[in-house]
Amino acid sequence: MAEDYYKILGVSRTASPEQIQKAYRKLAQKHHPDMNPDDAGAKARFQEIQKAYDVLNDPEKKKMFDQFGSDFDKMQGGGGGNPFGQVDMNDLFGKGGSFGGVDLGDIFRQFGGGGAAPGGGGRTRRSAPKAGQDMEASITVPFATGVIGGETAIQVDRGNGNVESISVKIPPGIESGKKIRLRGQGGPGTGGRNGDLLLTIQIAPHPFFKRNGQNLELKLPITLGEAVHGGKVEVPTPAGTVMLSIPAMSSSGQRLRVKGQGVKSKEGTPGDLYVELQIKLPPDMDPQAKEAIRTVDQSYPTAPRVGIAW
Repeated sequence: MAEDYYKILGVSRTASPEQIQKAYRKLAQKHHPDMNPDDAGAKARFQEIQKAYDVLNDPEKKKMFDQFGSDFDKMQGGGGGNPFGQVDMNDLFGKGGSFGGVDLGDIFRQFGGGGAAPGGGGRTRRSAPKAGQDMEASITVPFATGVIGGETAIQVDRGNGNVESISVKIPPGIESGKKIRLRGQGGPGTGGRNGDLLLTIQIAPHPFFKRNGQNLELKLPITLGEAVHGGKVEVPTPAGTVMLSIPAMSSSGQRLRVKGQGVKSKEGTPGDLYVELQIKLPPDMDPQAKEAIRTVDQSYPTAPRVGIAW
């Protein structure tokens, strides 16, 4: 009868080697005959669990099982062997191979299984799975993406001309130099999990906005009339355009605060937007307008540079 080894271990067909090993350890400890001396069915259940793990923990056997089912070993002329299969004590109980003070290597040797003494006739133990190496890369994202988050794609060279495109989610508020870990996207493992890809994020500069922690700063040009008479002007923000009130008789360098229109923190609390006013004169002012400004300047003499010294 065909058996579903994934169902026996209680894992999905897309389970990672770590998930398969974790499920096996839990079930093997629970159903081992020596841990259940009064349960006549424990031995059969343990053999079933061990058989499922022996297949799913071996990349070649797992591939054959996925393609042909549990009868694949008959196609290879398999069969026989010890009643508990090849048991690796590190796989089952971690390094040390003991449970409750009992040397389980001795117990398994009584059944002719794994963990044979040096020089004995035990079966050769399979090589332990080896995880892949971590990789590092750097990517530059637009200023707006660093503030509000978003998604971008990177190209990863897998070797032999194989270049893979990977989608990366950029969290809101990330700063230059921060790293994102992409699990399983690093070097390939040998029977174990793939390594990770550590992606360093760099934020591209913005032509108008600057970031200062959770706050944003913007130098906003205004006309001479807006500076003198005041008024409302449109200002872009990460959340959209807002109307900013310019006080009458404003000077260049005056800073106005737009609350809550900065960068959101991890907790979701946004910073503020600070707008610095910059009076911009028209480039083609006619002589009459210039003379009018001269008249105003002479009528209201000031000393704007008092106190400035080296």
